[in-house]
Amino acid sequence: MSDAAVAARTGKDWAGWFAVLDAASAAKLGHKAIVAVASGRHGWRHSRDCRQDMPREVRSLRCAAARCATAALLMVLALPAMAQTGQSLVQLAKNPFADLTNLQFFYDANLGLSPDNQTQQVLTFQPLIPFSVSPTWSIITRTVLPLIDQPAAAPGEGRTHGVGDTQFSAFVSPTRTGSLVWGVGPVFQLPTATNDALGQGKWGAGPAAGVQWSGTQWTFGALINNVWSFAGNAGRPAVNQMQLQPEVNYSFKDNPNRYLSYSPTITANWEASGGERWTVPVSLGIGQAFTFGHQSVNLQATAYYNVVAPADAATWTLEVEVQLLFPK
Repeated sequence: MSDAAVAARTGKDWAGWFAVLDAASAAKLGHKAIVAVASGRHGWRHSRDCRQDMPREVRSLRCAAARCATAALLMVLALPAMAQTGQSLVQLAKNPFADLTNLQFFYDANLGLSPDNQTQQVLTFQPLIPFSVSPTWSIITRTVLPLIDQPAAAPGEGRTHGVGDTQFSAFVSPTRTGSLVWGVGPVFQLPTATNDALGQGKWGAGPAAGVQWSGTQWTFGALINNVWSFAGNAGRPAVNQMQLQPEVNYSFKDNPNRYLSYSPTITANWEASGGERWTVPVSLGIGQAFTFGHQSVNLQATAYYNVVAPADAATWTLEVEVQLLFPK
């Protein structure tokens, strides 16, 4: 509904009602209290549906209908942020700066590793947790903790299992920005790997940033960071590595919570040279967001193919993602 239509029916546009409801902490109120807030201190203006020149019976029915519609509108406006923004579950799931706790689990099968075309398996736990620091700003933390099953580096050796290095980011982001969201902050690498084969053995830090635009059916965005090592095992190579994650999502018109996704992770190892520096995959995924009981869930399956990669990297990656959403 447009600003003009809302104002014509209620006497205030969308921004005006958001201000009224925010001031009254309406997200914490019941439906009757919300209507009381609207009709008490901020009474709606009589619209054309309640003109005095109408027959009394018609005026009473149409005026009651207009007031019911207004009350329903106000109750929708006063729902938690997920409903206020009008975003679908997919838009919330894909928004890296959404004001909700977001637990993601990724299973990746990296196929075609040298030697002997072996498969590496990685289970990654990635929680995104927002913290409000003021009415207009939030800090969004992102932790990436991988559990790795690494194939043998040479014939005759056994596989290696354990925890990899942990990456932690903290983005400062505006609380409300409409269709365009963004965040900036630091990223840290922690040498939590339980085996030298599973991590880089270095403490690292650097800048991180992200931006996303959401439309009715399309979302476009990207996250980028660069990590430099500053401490750690002196016998391990220095780290200077960039990671870029572009993302494009298309939601089907007849089912907005089903979508296609393009979301490769491009990396550059600035310490390497030639063909060992870049990893550039292409990808295609399909996903479905839904509500199971009171729990919002997003499921996605994605295939990646490395167009450019170091000699010992995987050729294909198959990924399954399970995402749990917890609105505040």
